[in-house]
Amino acid sequence: MKLFSLRGVLLCCGLTTLLFTTGCQRQQEQITLRMGHSLDQEHVVHKAMVFMAQRLEHYSKGQMHIQIYSGGQLGSERELIELLQIGSLALTKVSASPLEGFVPRMQVFSVPYVFRDSAHLWAVLNGPIGQDLLNSMHGARLHGLGYYDAGSRSFYTTNKAVREPGDLKGLKFRVPNSQTSVQMVQTLGGAATPVDWGELYTALQQGVVDGAENNPPSFYLSRHYELSKYYSLDEHTSVPDVILMSLPVWNSLSREQQAWLELAMKDSVRFQRELWQKASDDALAKVKAAGVEVIYPDKAAFAAAVQPLHQSLQGTEVGNLMAEIAQVQVETVEVSND
Repeated sequence: MKLFSLRGVLLCCGLTTLLFTTGCQRQQEQITLRMGHSLDQEHVVHKAMVFMAQRLEHYSKGQMHIQIYSGGQLGSERELIELLQIGSLALTKVSASPLEGFVPRMQVFSVPYVFRDSAHLWAVLNGPIGQDLLNSMHGARLHGLGYYDAGSRSFYTTNKAVREPGDLKGLKFRVPNSQTSVQMVQTLGGAATPVDWGELYTALQQGVVDGAENNPPSFYLSRHYELSKYYSLDEHTSVPDVILMSLPVWNSLSREQQAWLELAMKDSVRFQRELWQKASDDALAKVKAAGVEVIYPDKAAFAAAVQPLHQSLQGTEVGNLMAEIAQVQVETVEVSND
């Protein structure tokens, strides 16, 4: 695994000698945590991270700060994870999909149709399974702080609409750096091509790929709708975003400082989830207005088409985890008429 990058070297060289790790700076009892991610500043996830920074300053009474580098300034998602592992960066936001290369059990999020709906997903994330997955990252020198809502991922294409599983045949689809995502597209008959998110617009423009898959806000804010005029809401996977921290940096904080960060994270999760649904609805309305045909296919047909992938995982660690997830029940709140 490549642990050093030019960005990491530049980041280290740009900091003062007051650092106790390269991702975190101490000066006169002031601590600045550096955070990098690949999203646009208009994305609700970026806004949630800004809110987390504000809440951290509130809880710490100005002793702790988060400095955010957006838009991939410090590297791709994988590079940012590697910078966390060596302590050259304190925090990042990544999709759960690339994490399977570091924590194999995270593969479960890239398996299509594991979650029944959004309520089932959040019952899992907020329960013992979700916490266990966060804890399992310690072996990769990462500390999981929590999950952000990233909705469901669906296919979008440039020249041919996807209305049923067979329509993927012969098309090249960009997927994240996830072997399970590759297997999903291949099971449906398409050709999977891992492409970095920041390079996808050009890849669509030049015909390197015929389409991709993501949630509505990402489809809109990336401007991929300018090139992809078909958006098929098959909602095959629900892959949350994960806020990660460098384990070396986390361990260097006091328990009080860790508690402040956890409180700020919880506040930002609530804030982000409140923003997400509106952002998703607005994104769909805007891409429709721009001429994109939004398709609502029979999701049962897609779920049936990926059953070979589910069957291939039976008896594996991920397959056993899928079985546990299937047993998670969603609590319902009864409203009294008294």
